Amino acid sequence: MTHMEKAQTPLILAAVLIGLMLSGASDIAQLAGYLIVPALIVMLTLVFLQIPLRGFIDSFRHRAIAIASLLINFVWTPLFAWALGRLFLGEQPALWIGFLMLMVTPCTDWYLVFTGIARGNLPLSTALLPANLILQLALLPVYILLLAGAVIPVQWNILLESVLLVLLAPFAAAHILRGLLISWRSESWLSQELIPRLQPVQLLLLALAIAAMFASEGNAILQHPGMLLYLLPPLILFWGGNLLLALVVSKVLNSSYANFASLSFTTLARNSPVALTIALVAFPEEPLVALALALGPLIELPALAIIAQIVLQIERRGWFVSSIAPDPSTRFHQSRT
Repeated sequence: MTHMEKAQTPLILAAVLIGLMLSGASDIAQLAGYLIVPALIVMLTLVFLQIPLRGFIDSFRHRAIAIASLLINFVWTPLFAWALGRLFLGEQPALWIGFLMLMVTPCTDWYLVFTGIARGNLPLSTALLPANLILQLALLPVYILLLAGAVIPVQWNILLESVLLVLLAPFAAAHILRGLLISWRSESWLSQELIPRLQPVQLLLLALAIAAMFASEGNAILQHPGMLLYLLPPLILFWGGNLLLALVVSKVLNSSYANFASLSFTTLARNSPVALTIALVAFPEEPLVALALALGPLIELPALAIIAQIVLQIERRGWFVSSIAPDPSTRFHQSRT
């Protein structure tokens, strides 16, 4: 794990605190509101730039695990998250929506760090990146209309505009830019030279957006100081439930330990920047939706580090007889989004 990756949690925490301190100045709070979405759009463009769509088919080389991962992420998890939200956040509808949006967007980069720590199958996890990205872009509006719409009213036209503006436009721009850069230099230059230099920029843009959001909407969270405590129980049950499900599915499929580790992190890590960007545009009158999503990485990163150690303990206990050593030549330059 690089120094920038280790610094992500304290940097985001510092951004939250700085934003809250600036929220008392009305002029700064108003200006900050205009910075949030542009910073996230640029950040998402840099994230999407890293993901080669031609790897979509590669995810099915380990067909059983790949299909299990996609079914857990896009069928089981939305229903599980909706039920957890109803159980724990039924009296806090904005937090319920924020929690739901976080859960239905699988991570498209950061989970590779923890897959590597847990000695999982990195080639398999890397191959699942484009599949996770394409499916969440296509299904996120559906989840919001069907699941979130059952909690608070959702205007489909605003949702469609937000998806086009903050997801599809950066997605298209990133892949046009990717093609131009590869034709100008090479794919190896892009992955080995340019993308590592862009990682700190992504993290700083995320921190800037979070600081601006807390500066703009700080009064909302100051009026709800226990928001983080509301989110902890459903998040802990989500991680525990999906880790247990990954273990059971891997045993049923007679999988190797490396594939079990990959399945665990592809179904546990979430993509908070994507959900956060949509929330800011689709729910402008519900700031707690976005604020709940901004708090996600503060809880998720330490949780995934703990889960990586739990997964390694499962390997040491010999619960999986066979294991596939991950290919050290398969690397993916990532930062958390």
